[in-house]
Amino acid sequence: MANSFPSSGGGRRPGQYQRRNNDPFASIRRNHRIRVPQIRVISPEGKQLGIMQTEKALALAIEVGLDLVEVAPQAQPPVCRIMDFGKYVYEEQKKSSHAKATASRIKEIEFTARIAENDFLTKIKRGEQFLNQGSKVKLRLKFRGRELAHPELGFDVMNKALAELAGMGTPDAPPKRMGKQINVMLTPLPANKRKPKFIREDDEPIEEDDHEPEQPDHDDEHDGDEQE
Repeated sequence: MANSFPSSGGGRRPGQYQRRNNDPFASIRRNHRIRVPQIRVISPEGKQLGIMQTEKALALAIEVGLDLVEVAPQAQPPVCRIMDFGKYVYEEQKKSSHAKATASRIKEIEFTARIAENDFLTKIKRGEQFLNQGSKVKLRLKFRGRELAHPELGFDVMNKALAELAGMGTPDAPPKRMGKQINVMLTPLPANKRKPKFIREDDEPIEEDDHEPEQPDHDDEHDGDEQE
């Protein structure tokens, strides 16, 4: 007796399956996969070579032992660069793995309520670097001695820091005082929306957290020994 139920295979023949390509670089057209007749060409050094026939550009790439790689397919005509594609893939994978490793960690930047302006800016730049690397950043301010009597000084510093870093990250919540500290967590903005104020493209990536040197706190009974 024939089975009256519809097949669960959706018309797909037995043994067939959809293969998923997980290679993020597979969609990049290069060499003989570039089928348009004309392209705009960039040299390995980044020099504009102008518009030329695709066959001629490919011959140039082969002549110097490199690849012709499409870098702007939506342009008219598409833009292609002569490069070492294998090296390009390696560098991009290296950047990606570094970004993932960095993003999985929370970095810390420490402030004090009476921090000097130059020290403050140095810490802001460090915070920018961490956020630019994709890391979440915890801003932490620690009160010392009599500063506990003036929490507004600490909040002023933290709010100023958040304003300086607004182009790189957003706070998960407003700054919150917990005992002798004020804490706030920053999440980096998407890469295409970041607007750094202090860092440059050629700045080296940083790994270590920023920490203030430990100094003993002074209880109220010892405040008289502090210099005003």
